Order: sequence, then structure tokens, then C-alpha cells
Amino acid sequence: MGSAAPAPTTTFGFATTGTPSVPQPSTPRTAPPGGIGTPAPSQRIRFVPEQVVLPGGANASVLTATTVNGQLQVPAKAQNVGWWDGGAEAGDPYGSVVLAGHIDTKTQGLGFFARLLDVRVGEVVVLRGSGHVASYRVTSIASVRKDALATKSGAFDQTTAHRLVLITCTGAYNRSQGGYQDNLVVTAAPIGLAQ
Repeated sequence: MGSAAPAPTTTFGFATTGTPSVPQPSTPRTAPPGGIGTPAPSQRIRFVPEQVVLPGGANASVLTATTVNGQLQVPAKAQNVGWWDGGAEAGDPYGSVVLAGHIDTKTQGLGFFARLLDVRVGEVVVLRGSGHVASYRVTSIASVRKDALATKSGAFDQTTAHRLVLITCTGAYNRSQGGYQDNLVVTAAPIGLAQ
């Protein structure tokens, strides 16, 4: 980036206005529901994702993405991805690990998550962090209206079985509002966790 001014922080909807609110988790991540086959907390390997590897081997750094006024702030650099710190960690017994990133930007071109357009059901996405690796198999790919993402899509659900949710923009670009009309939501189920 050099001496150039830093790029402005962009919100979850990847535009500076009209973005959806991110819901707060309805249950704490540290108190999972019990049940047969649920490992004890001391036996779980949980970690914050530091790298995501998409099918084909392309990888990106994952940075923590917090919410400001109810909106998720994704990394300004288009080749990085944000992990929603209000969601699950990799290896949690339940809840959604939510990663969001740019499909493109005005100044940096295509974003890392433009590759989500080529991902297919059945392919594997890998998360790495703190010396651990978690693998997830893609189970669904959907386009969701941006105004319904936080309220109707279930992408941020923390009461569901553990899963990975990857989100970027898609659909028609609305120049007057400075953003895309829809979000691409890729959901994947855990298939393995290694130390």
C-alpha cells in the first residue's frame, strides 16, 4: 500500500450504505447443547481461522471482522477475508463459522472471494489456524437478496449444527447505491478436524 491513503473500511454488504444488520448470537458459543456423542469441552479443538483454502488450492489470510453499529466490517484489502467474531470458531460443536469477503472493488479489482463463483457442491474448503486444520464439504450454494441476508437466510445462525458459511456479493450492480443487489452464500459441513 506504500504511502497511499488507506482504503476506507467497507461494511458487510460491501457498500458504505444500505447494508444489512448482523444479528447477535442467540446463545453463547461456550455453552453448547449436550447430547450423546458430543465431546466434552476439554476434548474439542477450536480455533479462530487464520487462512482459508478454496478448492483448487487458492488461499487467503483471514482477519477478524467485528461489527460496528450492527454491520460487519470486512477487511479493506480485497485479497483478505473477514471472520465474523460473533460467530462460531472452527471446530465448535455447533454454530456457523462466517467468512465474508469482496468479490471485487473499485480500486483493487477482483477480490479473493470472486473464486466462490466457481465453487461447486461436494468440493472441500479448508480452514487453518493456531496449528490446526478443519475441512468442510460444500453442501449448498445460494443467491440471497442483500436485504434478506441477515434476517431470512440463516447464514448467521448460531443454533444450527456446526458449519462453514462463505459470503460475498453477486447479482446486478446498483451504481446509484454503490453495491450489488444480492449475496452469494456458500454453506459447507465439517468433514474433518486435525491437530
